[in-house]
Amino acid sequence: MNDKDLHTFGWYAKRISKSLPPESFDPVPLRLLGGLAYVSVSLICFFLIGLNLHFTINLFLSVILGFSFAGLGFLGHEILHGTVVRRPWLRDFLGALAFWPLSTGPQLWRKWHNMNHHVHTQHDEKDPDAWPTLEKLAKSKYFRWVYLLPFPIRATFSFVSLSVQFTLHSIKCLFLYIGEFKVKNKVKVIIQAILPWTTWIVLLFIIGLEKWLFVYLIPLLIANFIVMAYISTNHRLNPITPVNDPLANSLTVTVPRWLDIIHFNFSYHTEHHLFPTMSSKYYPLVKKKVKEFWPERYHEMPMGKALYALWKTPRVYFDHNDLVDPYGKKIFGSLGHGLNPENVTKKDLTLHINGKPQSIEKDNTPPSPPL
Repeated sequence: MNDKDLHTFGWYAKRISKSLPPESFDPVPLRLLGGLAYVSVSLICFFLIGLNLHFTINLFLSVILGFSFAGLGFLGHEILHGTVVRRPWLRDFLGALAFWPLSTGPQLWRKWHNMNHHVHTQHDEKDPDAWPTLEKLAKSKYFRWVYLLPFPIRATFSFVSLSVQFTLHSIKCLFLYIGEFKVKNKVKVIIQAILPWTTWIVLLFIIGLEKWLFVYLIPLLIANFIVMAYISTNHRLNPITPVNDPLANSLTVTVPRWLDIIHFNFSYHTEHHLFPTMSSKYYPLVKKKVKEFWPERYHEMPMGKALYALWKTPRVYFDHNDLVDPYGKKIFGSLGHGLNPENVTKKDLTLHINGKPQSIEKDNTPPSPPL
């Protein structure tokens, strides 16, 4: 697919909307029952961990808490898109509660996610979630140092870091966007960011380090990993696109039905970018229509296969459509541009850098940014 074939999400949505039932555009407050279940399970786990049970039991309870924290995060994502309730004050209040374990405030989330990521998906400058281009890499001493490490080490570190990436990226976005809020709202954003962390730190002093590890830290790491396993497959195998085309820049992953239930259909990510203000309850209907209208454009694969493709490919873009290892010998296509998830292999290309052709062979090193 070349740039001339790209369409905006509105172009697709206009053509699909008439085929969907009218109720699919209404909020679904019953989704809050899932949140109530997660809160109830979390409180029970808190209580049981406080009973000084065996280490293995506490660890098992931490896993349950991790899944609950992640599930609440997925619900908070829905709430703050206005698909559960529409009243702004109630939306923000419920969204804040749902995101409390992940310590992300509702106003920051809507600024970072709704107003920037969704509007500028996979734009190399405006999407805060997009990975760097080779040009950006050349300007960053930190990333240039990181990419000097052997690829297997980087891939391993990248996957391990999924357990902290959401938390760190949330903090980064706070500093990135805080200056764009008006003074009154700036205070709110800062308070919304500080309050969750304050409660968790106070809890540490109340229950002690050992119980706090099981009650919060381990569950937080697990929740980060679950959430980032989805987020990292949403777009990181897709190209950078000059037009916000969800069928080009987004990926839907498939997971067992029970995971779709407890994760509020978060796997339907292309569908979400087509209709961000629609309840994910109806995304299976959207998926059916997209595959009916544009089957050749739609990207879909099992979660495990998507994660394996992430493991095998570098995270630096070159000429928008390729993924390149600047200091190694690997260059790959992206989805729709030569990346085959069934057989992830390097490409043989001639790249043009500053107008000069540079051959990329299997035994030659791709051009590197200056150190």
